[in-house]
Amino acid sequence: MAKIAKGIVRFKSEVYAQKKELFKQLSLGQHPEALFITCSDSRIDPNLLVQTEPGELFICRNAGNIVPPHNNYTGGVTASIEYAVAVLKVKHIIICGHSGCGALEGAMDPESVKDLPHVSQWLSYSKAALQIVEERAPNASREEKLQMLVKENVLLQLQHIRTHPHVAAKSATGKIELHAWAYDIGQGDVEAYDEKLGRFVPVEEKYHEEAKLFAASQASSCDHT
Repeated sequence: MAKIAKGIVRFKSEVYAQKKELFKQLSLGQHPEALFITCSDSRIDPNLLVQTEPGELFICRNAGNIVPPHNNYTGGVTASIEYAVAVLKVKHIIICGHSGCGALEGAMDPESVKDLPHVSQWLSYSKAALQIVEERAPNASREEKLQMLVKENVLLQLQHIRTHPHVAAKSATGKIELHAWAYDIGQGDVEAYDEKLGRFVPVEEKYHEEAKLFAASQASSCDHT
């Protein structure tokens, strides 16, 4: 706890002091570009991963980066999605899984979470992804299956989020884009699902054109200043 408290002191004296104008703007409201849904795992830091400033991502975290299909039950994930899309009008939704996911390890071994009823029920939203992995690679090693499950689970949750009314409407009218990512903690690599190719590819490959356009706009901005 001492380290955490010390961090607050450092934030106030160093980080806040350097970014005072940014925080003043943020105190007036938020306009994030993306809803970033990822795992609660302590090893994941969305802002560090994508190098964003406060206010640029609306972050929703839970065990296994799960999105329950839409229903009449009001849960935190459902409410966060609705608010991000309908009120904040985010233009992108990113669902990001990660290597070595403990939640998905639990999904692979139901006995390990049998005494955790809420966890067991939550992980049931990944069951279809697990069955896909078992169907495709019944003889793969446990480690190989987990690697596959990380990606299949992200794709499954992307299907789930499309059942949410506001997401379905904005997606149908091209006002929002959906992205499936898989992050390798040990390697520092992120792959994104390419629907045209039907597989995950490095983000550098998936967003090559967007990166070029962004770099050009930044250069133009510098020229005018």
